[in-house]
Amino acid sequence: MRDFPTRDDAYDVVVIGGGHAGVEAALAAARLGARTLLTSLSLNTIAKMPCNPAIGGLAKGQLVREIDALGGEMARAIDATGIQFRMLNRAKGQAVWAPRAQADKEAYSLHLRNVCLREPGLSVIEDAIDGLRVEDGRVTAVRAKGDVWYPTRTAIVTTGTFLNGLIHVGSTSYAGGRGGEGPSLGLSDVIAANGLRLGRLKTGTPPRLAKRSIDFDRLEVQHGDEVPQPFSFATERLDVEQIPCWLTRTNDETMRIVHESLPRSALFGGTVSATGPRYCPSIELKAVRFAGRTNHQVFLELEGRDAEELYVNGLSTSMPRDDQVAMIRSIVGLERAEIIRFGYAVEYDYLNPHQLHATLETKAVRGLYTAGQVNGTSGYEEAASQGLVAGINAALAARGDEPFVLGRDEALIGVLIDDLVTRGTDEPYRMFTSRAEHRLHLRHDNADFRLVHHAVRLGLRPAGDLARVDARRAAIDETMAWLRATRSHGDPLAKRLARPEVTLESVVADYPELGPRLEDPRVAEQVAIEVKYASYIERERASVERMRRFESLAIPAAFDFTSVTHLSNEGREMLTAARPASVGQASRVPGVTPADISILLVALRR
Repeated sequence: MRDFPTRDDAYDVVVIGGGHAGVEAALAAARLGARTLLTSLSLNTIAKMPCNPAIGGLAKGQLVREIDALGGEMARAIDATGIQFRMLNRAKGQAVWAPRAQADKEAYSLHLRNVCLREPGLSVIEDAIDGLRVEDGRVTAVRAKGDVWYPTRTAIVTTGTFLNGLIHVGSTSYAGGRGGEGPSLGLSDVIAANGLRLGRLKTGTPPRLAKRSIDFDRLEVQHGDEVPQPFSFATERLDVEQIPCWLTRTNDETMRIVHESLPRSALFGGTVSATGPRYCPSIELKAVRFAGRTNHQVFLELEGRDAEELYVNGLSTSMPRDDQVAMIRSIVGLERAEIIRFGYAVEYDYLNPHQLHATLETKAVRGLYTAGQVNGTSGYEEAASQGLVAGINAALAARGDEPFVLGRDEALIGVLIDDLVTRGTDEPYRMFTSRAEHRLHLRHDNADFRLVHHAVRLGLRPAGDLARVDARRAAIDETMAWLRATRSHGDPLAKRLARPEVTLESVVADYPELGPRLEDPRVAEQVAIEVKYASYIERERASVERMRRFESLAIPAAFDFTSVTHLSNEGREMLTAARPASVGQASRVPGVTPADISILLVALRR
């Protein structure tokens, strides 16, 4: 056994895994001054997109904007490598729009790999980590194959789908973390040996097709926005030639093939036993769940600007290869399609996240953090969000500083992590705005107003960024005050503008003195939203204040829930297992009733 580096020169943070969670964790830790090591099974797959080559979407777009506001890298990476940008939900009110972009997946991965390699204070190495050293309940080193140890003050496990990964195509199964790559072996046993319980989850991916084999004339084309909107608040504008995607649909014949293949599918043939994602089902699950429906949307998305490979969005499958070919060729425009990568399902070990603190540190081992799919989530954006928070907290812990925790009222990232650590999950968790009590407040367009002050305080963004945000906020407030003070036919101008049919442009036409106040498009956007949704936003602000009072009521770490005699048996059991840090968090623990919270409040006052 040998240590590298020596114990006198230990790392502050070691990140195990170079996916989307690992990249954000490593960059955040290094930027906070921690001596950081990022390890990956292959440097060529850092920030790889094994599934959909896209970033953002409903709720996910908000997460990316929040990552950006907190000093993370994902938004800048997609701005640099995106090939199509669209704002979703445009048919609805502006407050519920969500950005999405298709990526050049190879360029995206290369971009983030180079960002990591250039980052001062961050070492990157290709190595397989298969062990941990835990002394007195604290992680002190991680072990690479060959019995090489990396001493460290903290470690972050971001292994994605690689922990004991097992890939399935029909009745064929083989070890692998994703198509063409081997699994991570050994680390699961060490994690379990240190008191953490592991389970199994499943995810999957669709086939990829050769571009030259597609009849695009028979497909419906879908273009990006005429004026693409950047993801990063730092990106002034996007000058990018956008690439279209194409839409087709399954039909009666397609679903007949799928139904006949079910006994041979890994998912229904008994090969796969783990739970898969509820909200991104395979075509087999669609066939069973929506038995009377044969018309399912299928999007064909190029995997890069110059790529000859198409991602088939909507046809995730683990059917046998010959059935995959028959299914694909039954679809309009794909009659002569050539599959160049077959779809598959992958099972992997995960850590039920109720075993974590809100910092994403494990309760069983101090200094050990986990982030991403290993915590039971799905999606690049959910993974990156956790990675950022874990990286920040590992760096803060290594230097003895107070932890960083986002509230549910501050960010969708706060909702995501609170859901995970309070409720746990037994299926792949996906972020939705409906999970947030204050979703009208937690919009993609105001993420910088909500979060930049945290990034500046931590040192992840320069002070000038906060000054710019504060100046814009002041301009919005002044404009809102002017609209309330200026009268139109006896009513405040703000009341007129609140009507659905009235636009800012029409008001400026009648009141040209308003025009100079709206020269900054961000100011104009925020004013339009705040005026249209004023009453709803005000109600949410009041609700936020009520929640904050509950969240501020801390529960001592050593509090004995079993001593509270009038708690329900289920409430006592669930609170003891969850160990909530506040009354607000306790109120969200499954099985805990409002009556239990009232009793708990009395006990805490005593």
